[in-house]
Amino acid sequence: MQETTWTETPRHHQNLWQVMQSYWQLTKPRIIVLLLITTAGSMWIAAQGKVDPVLLLVTLVGGALAAASANVINCLYDRDIDYEMERTRHRPLPSGRIQPLHALLFAIALATISFSLLAVFANLLSACLAMSGIVTYVLVYTHWLKRHSTQNIVIGGAAGAIPPLVGWAAVTGDLSWAAWVFFAIVFFWTPPHFWALAMMIEKDYAKVGVPMLPCVAGRETTAKQIWIYTLLMLPITLLLVYPLHVMGLFYAIVAVGLGALFLAKAWALLSDPMDQQAARSLFKYSILYLMLLSAGMAIDSLPFTQTLNSTIAEGLNTVISSLPISL
Repeated sequence: MQETTWTETPRHHQNLWQVMQSYWQLTKPRIIVLLLITTAGSMWIAAQGKVDPVLLLVTLVGGALAAASANVINCLYDRDIDYEMERTRHRPLPSGRIQPLHALLFAIALATISFSLLAVFANLLSACLAMSGIVTYVLVYTHWLKRHSTQNIVIGGAAGAIPPLVGWAAVTGDLSWAAWVFFAIVFFWTPPHFWALAMMIEKDYAKVGVPMLPCVAGRETTAKQIWIYTLLMLPITLLLVYPLHVMGLFYAIVAVGLGALFLAKAWALLSDPMDQQAARSLFKYSILYLMLLSAGMAIDSLPFTQTLNSTIAEGLNTVISSLPISL
């Protein structure tokens, strides 16, 4: 059996640096960066552009450790299918560079430190939310949905949408409607993002029996679903402007501009679902989209930008009020 092969042929590290590299790789750091960007964006909105630097640092570190713990457990659970795919075969667990027990202990340590940091230096709500992200990602997505449902990404996407809640709770100690809107933005962003990736590596998923939508329903259906979720996501981004009024003109312009390009790329894929380049372009842009949207939130929440927004709004009101009633 192949599973026996990879468990009985461990590769040994030559030095401490290689050990550190393997454990670092196990946490999937590139995924964590995107989660931290949404956390920071949420904190900036909640603090109206005046975030305590210490709280920001602690929350980002705590959030990074929680996400790292979830990713390590995911790698531990999926090490069998990771071995089957050439793209993931050389990861630390399937290659034998790290043993499963050591990975589990590492994940537990990361989660413990994360909870302690957030509970002590932020608040208990943010700590519990971070832990709920781990549970959702591991139990709901990795264990329950990933290998059994084409809706794995849709429902499991809730785990990736929790970081904005952590950031908001760390600042305010509660969760407002604005926090849940940010949650919804990431939730509806997730299917287009991951299904575009699934279309790029469709053969890998099919090889190991993971029922990603392109493998089961086909590329045309997947492209249609991406289009639908994109259409749903874009108006949600504007709820922060109206009716919630937590974002202003700058963010509105950023959200509309970024959303229009997202829609254009989703339409290009819908027009030709077999185009791998269109899928790749959408996947790469989806990452940039969430980063820039979060940056737009942070910039819009700054006092200077808020003052500028107010000045522009007052100017528009003056112009409108000076117009003749009848034309």
